[in-house]
Order: sequence, then C-alpha cells, then structure tokens
Amino acid sequence: MRIGILGLGRIGAFHAETLSGLDAVDSLVVTDPFADAAKAAAERFGADVADSPEALLAAGVDGIVVAAATDAHPALILAGVEAGVPVFCEKPVARTMSEGVEVLKAVQGRDVPLQIGYNRRFDTGFAAARAAVHSGELGPLHTVRSTTLDPAPPPAGYIAASGGIFRDCSVHDFDIIRWVTGREVTEVYAVGGNRGADYLKEAGDADTTGAILTLDDGTLAVVSNSRHNARGYDVRMEIHGFKDSIAVGLDDQLPLRSVEPGVTFPAGTPHDFFMDRFAEAYRAELTAFTEVVAGARPSPCTIEDALEAGWIADACTLSLREHRPVTIEEVRQA
Repeated sequence: MRIGILGLGRIGAFHAETLSGLDAVDSLVVTDPFADAAKAAAERFGADVADSPEALLAAGVDGIVVAAATDAHPALILAGVEAGVPVFCEKPVARTMSEGVEVLKAVQGRDVPLQIGYNRRFDTGFAAARAAVHSGELGPLHTVRSTTLDPAPPPAGYIAASGGIFRDCSVHDFDIIRWVTGREVTEVYAVGGNRGADYLKEAGDADTTGAILTLDDGTLAVVSNSRHNARGYDVRMEIHGFKDSIAVGLDDQLPLRSVEPGVTFPAGTPHDFFMDRFAEAYRAELTAFTEVVAGARPSPCTIEDALEAGWIADACTLSLREHRPVTIEEVRQA
C-alpha cells in the first residue's frame, strides 16, 4: 500500500522510518511546510514529495499519517475523511476539547477509519497487563499506579503550545489506565509544582504533578508525572487486585537505582527517550494502522477514546488550578 505522511518533525520522521520498514508498505508520499524536511525524508526513505496536503491526498495514497503540529490536526483529519482515505493522527485530536468534539461530530457516520496515536496500547507489557485484568486473574482491582517521568522538559516553544503537562504528558497515563482496566474515570484530584525550568512556570504549566483518579467501580488510580527525571525516561504501571499484583516496566532498562545491599537490578542502560522505550510499540501501532487501511481490523484507538483521555486531562487541569476535586461530567458539560 501507499501511505502519505503529513509533517516530518521528530515524530513524523520517526514514523517515516518505521513505515518504510513494514512489508505492507510499498511506497511513501511526504509533505511538510518546510521543504528541506520533506526533501530529506524523500532522500532517506525513497519517498515521493507532495507540495501540499491536497497534492498528497491526490497522489493515490491508501492511508495518511498526520504528524503535523497540533493546530493542523483537525483540518488534516477532515481532509482525509473527505477524500475517503483512512487516517492515523498523533494525539491530540485538537488543541482544545471543544475543537475535538467538533471533529468528532464532523466525522460521525462517515465510513472512513480513524486511528489516534496512543502507542502504549501496543506495548507488550501493557497488553499483558490488560489481559491479566480482563481474565480475572488479579481479582477485583483496588489500586492502579501509573508513572511517566521525562528525562528533561521540552523546549519553551513546545511548552507554550502543549496545553500543559496533563494534556501533553499525563494524557498517555489516562488513556492506558482506561484501556488496561476497562473502566471509566469519574472524578480527579490533582496537585502540581514547579522546581525546575523557569519557562514552565512562566507558561502557566507545572513541571511535576500528581493526580488521584476515581474509577467507576471505586478503584483508585494514582498518576505521577514529571518533566525532570535525571536518570532517564521512566514509564511504569502497577495494578493491584485482591488476588494478585503485577507491574509493567520493571525491566533491566528501568531508570531507577536500587540502594538495597546486594541488589543489582536493574542492570542495563536506562531508557533515555520515548522512542527508545516504545520503539517496538510504535512499530506495532503502525502495523495495526496498515491492517485498518486494509480493512482487516477496526480502529484500535478511536477519536472517542482520545476524547475521553482529553476530558480527564481537562479535569486535572481545572483541579490543579482550583485546588479541588473535579468530576468528568463537570468539564464535559462546561
């Protein structure tokens, strides 16, 4: 099949590399507002270059991957749908939830598959955790802990347009909690602080946050995030049930140092970037998209899924700002 890639920044170029290595993909067409980025990708991956999204959609593509800036997501999603071309779009659907809801309304009832990029759903550890929960082997759950710690904050320009740590970073935890447990979040309470880069505080963002989520069956989920984790990129999950407890991310590349006498775990080089930690998950995610394009499976992460994680992020943002518990229904109806 022939896949188009719109946007060739860090993640777009990474997706181009991944797609070029998939057996199902015969050719790529790329476009980017910066001509040099498109030219570099074309030379590296043997892709054709289109000078605009419209030209790319007219180039006989079977599916498109949207990796452009967030502000461009709604228009590019809708352009793909209007052209009848299956769409993979990196999260978020749009910068704000109101824009995301408008995109959902515009595509509902259209027979064009849409997949949103929440790559943790394709990580083998998280998939095993989901299977354990759904099989009942853990018994009813009582506690979930989910962690995402970045080694360093993104640049100031990125932070200014990110929507804040809950929408940019924690949203991955929110999505994977829903996916692994099969439950919905009903209420949140969030706290946060700034003890690092000044530009984060100046942008109205926090660099370290914690949130307690109440799920619809009473399970408590604790989410911990930070922009500053000097040892590396740390993504983990614990799931505690009345019969058993399991963990995701406890491998030899865990960026955490034990000070217990005689303990050598973890023994490997710590994960230092999300592309390192989730390289195989990204490959599985895009492989799944080729199956969606081929009509072999439904979307494994819909716009509805993405918006549910977004509502949780909005609730946490409001909770942090107003220092109070916030229900999901409150922000959904705002």
